[in-house]
Amino acid sequence: MLNETARGPETCAASPSLSVIIPTYNGAEQLRELLASLSIQTVRPDEVLIVDSSSSDGTTRVAEKYNAEVVVIDRETFDHGSTRSMAAKRVRGDILIYFTQDVLPVHRNVIKNLIRPIIDSDDIAVSYGRQLPAFNASEAAAHLRYFNYPEDPSIRSFADRKVLGLKTVFVSNSCAAYRKSQLARINYFKNGLIFGEDTCAVGRLLEKGGKIAYAADAPVYHSHNYTWSEEFRRYFDIGVLHASEKWLLQTYGSAQDRGSEYVRSGISFLCKRRKYGLISDFVVRIVLKYLGYRLGLHYRRIPRKMIPNLSMHKRWWNGKEPV
Repeated sequence: MLNETARGPETCAASPSLSVIIPTYNGAEQLRELLASLSIQTVRPDEVLIVDSSSSDGTTRVAEKYNAEVVVIDRETFDHGSTRSMAAKRVRGDILIYFTQDVLPVHRNVIKNLIRPIIDSDDIAVSYGRQLPAFNASEAAAHLRYFNYPEDPSIRSFADRKVLGLKTVFVSNSCAAYRKSQLARINYFKNGLIFGEDTCAVGRLLEKGGKIAYAADAPVYHSHNYTWSEEFRRYFDIGVLHASEKWLLQTYGSAQDRGSEYVRSGISFLCKRRKYGLISDFVVRIVLKYLGYRLGLHYRRIPRKMIPNLSMHKRWWNGKEPV
């Protein structure tokens, strides 16, 4: 186990216990780097739980080498919400720290800085870290990270929805910490979602008076170089989530203003980098994201056989009817 031998002078016996939870699937190389990084953090978790979806590349052997606990589940049973909820109920930590297998902490104080808002304030239910572009990130991927994860930290509450709209519930379980007692109050993560279990959980936590902290000083490298078709399918799934969980838009509003800001920011980003030739690529991506999202919002009108081909999460549609 990655129990620390001494948490350092900034901690004491009354410090909350920490559990790291990492869902994995065929991520041996990435997981090796992540676990090695966790082992040298200035504040280390009391336990690490790997929930593996029956990998075939030795992922579980990597986890065991680093003395992490491993639970193997059938790949077909993985669910973004229920799998993370199962793990949350299994571990002992007062604070639950979720990573995805493809993140890499930037420095040794990531866990320390990620949990600090929760430790310092009783009303902080969730804290999430900053995501920086991975070393191989494309210009489009890099801009998205800089746009969504600014340099300045922030704290958001339910009241902020009147100004920030849907941005109020922005979060990512790629690097996030939850106060377990508050997560238990909402029965953990909702199961059966196409994805977005983190967004829905934060929405419910804010409704109950909790707050969310953005820990800009807890950065990880994490980005995706999506193709045009993947951009479309990703935003199709976002539309499906918003159509399925109508309460999100009804409670927190739309992200339309945020979209306009994103377009302006992207063009400015490329111009500053003198990547003028990529502006047309960026515009195409914007159009595909918009079309994908709009189709996702109205997925119930699309012939059932077509839907999986429009979605990034094809397996999610097995046996489902667009009702």
